[in-house]
Amino acid sequence: MPWSMKDYPASLKNLEKPVKKKAIEIANAMIDEGYEDGRAIPIATSKAKEWAENASKEEIDDFLKHDDETEHDEDSSSGGDPELMDKAEHVIKHKNGWAVKAEGAKRVSEIKDTKKEAIERAKEIAAHKGTEVIVHLADGNVQRKIKTGS
Repeated sequence: MPWSMKDYPASLKNLEKPVKKKAIEIANAMIDEGYEDGRAIPIATSKAKEWAENASKEEIDDFLKHDDETEHDEDSSSGGDPELMDKAEHVIKHKNGWAVKAEGAKRVSEIKDTKKEAIERAKEIAAHKGTEVIVHLADGNVQRKIKTGS
């Protein structure tokens, strides 16, 4: 069951609201990718703290305005969709940098400042799933494909 700002692991309770919300978002994305709760929570917490340290006040304020982003859609094609486990990870241009997104997913799983960071994260996820990474140019065209093996 995906976490939300109303229902989240106890280990997140003392985090500041933006860090908690970002940790929930990251942990949910990791669970969707097949990570176990016990592994996803500490990684997500660390990444959320790192994000908060590097984010501008405007970025944090904008993130907090969209309270529904930590909620998963309730329709049958989202949230832990096992069909996404067989899909490639895409690295695409995003307004806040470069994003990692599973093929067919409704939302990006992570946003990185640089394309290199996004490719590295996509390779980790794809290797875990046994799929490939498809790297796109800023204009959306495919730049290259990376086989990860498993």
